[in-house]
Amino acid sequence: MGDIFTTVGETLTADFFDGTASAPTNWFVDWGTGVTAAVKGDTTLETPAPEARISMSESQPTGSQNELIGTIVATAARAITEMGVFTLVTAGSMPIRSTFTVINVGTDDSIKFTVTITWA
Repeated sequence: MGDIFTTVGETLTADFFDGTASAPTNWFVDWGTGVTAAVKGDTTLETPAPEARISMSESQPTGSQNELIGTIVATAARAITEMGVFTLVTAGSMPIRSTFTVINVGTDDSIKFTVTITWA
């Protein structure tokens, strides 16, 4: 399993702090079936599945953590092996990508993704 805060994510965070960019109103989760390990230079999922990106709920469980949660429902059987967090529902930047051992889903099955970022 590999969780990566991408180069794009680092640049966006720096831009949020210096005011050259504003954080998006919503973050969106997408999933896919790509098998290549996540790396810092990733800008998109390797093989996105056809389901639409889903808006994520946001919280701050502690002073040094942010948490994003989103659930995607499968429209067909899939072997999910990657997920990404995006700034827009279509296109947009991908600050976070994760790859993991396959999770097989059938039609109407879902995966709830929880992304916790610890800043300390």
